[in-house]
Amino acid sequence: MSRLAELQLRFAAADFLSLREIAPGFIVIDVKTPFSTASIALQGAHVLSWQPTGQKPVIWLSQAAKFAPGKSIRGGVPICWPWFGPHATESSYPTHGFARTIPWLLLEAKKLPDGRVRLEFEPEWNETARAQWPHDACVRYRVTVGQELVAGLATTNNGNKSFILGQALHTYFAVGDVQRIEIAGLEGCTYIDKVDGDKRKKQKGRLTLDHEVNRIYLATTGCCGIIDPVLKRTILITSTGSRSTVVWNPGREKAEMMGDFGRRGEKRMVCVETTNAADDVITLPPGETHRMSAQYRVIKHGG
Repeated sequence: MSRLAELQLRFAAADFLSLREIAPGFIVIDVKTPFSTASIALQGAHVLSWQPTGQKPVIWLSQAAKFAPGKSIRGGVPICWPWFGPHATESSYPTHGFARTIPWLLLEAKKLPDGRVRLEFEPEWNETARAQWPHDACVRYRVTVGQELVAGLATTNNGNKSFILGQALHTYFAVGDVQRIEIAGLEGCTYIDKVDGDKRKKQKGRLTLDHEVNRIYLATTGCCGIIDPVLKRTILITSTGSRSTVVWNPGREKAEMMGDFGRRGEKRMVCVETTNAADDVITLPPGETHRMSAQYRVIKHGG
């Protein structure tokens, strides 16, 4: 029996959920609630879309995204784990870790009493992942679909030595025009400017984007908003277990070089990432669990 057929049989009674294969070996879960719809790929437990009822999509997915086992996806909510950015010592290891490119197992799909739907996943470890991460860790990822989208990542150290954990929910948000948005909630924060030689700078006022931006904001409060006058909405982002926030847009030149952004795709997206990065990486002692989560909510503008 194929993986798709096995899952369809296992979750046949879940009328809020359907499964499909969009490319060979690439299975997607579609979730429908009274409040919103969402799609999640089994590879990487990767949220591909979230759209509140009667509204435009909140999560951006490139029209040129490539869906193939073992390849990263441009857009959605990639999970960067167990490190963020380049590996500290091994240049051959994948940037942002391996979690986003390995299969994950769907452990549970449950409709909650209030109509929301909760899915829980764990990574399906392979030999490469074990070799790159030689620690005894239990990882669970929970996605709750409703009026808000909530994504939570829990890592437990089951070994006898501490390990260092870096991670991110590398969320691509859909915007009307990236040059017209403002990002609030980062005012006064120190940030590492990855475009300018890792210089540390201070954010003055709300953040606007008119060129390539790649910044790690430090000691962030856990709440920020994307104010979008074109789509007439604000996307509120509330983070827990995270005191760093990454903001990224590659700009036109780099986006065209990447080859999977689509035509002017960079104008329609911005990444605002809930992270444990830079000064905020986690040292996790034996027996301890670290939980990081992000909640996304849309507020429509009046008028």
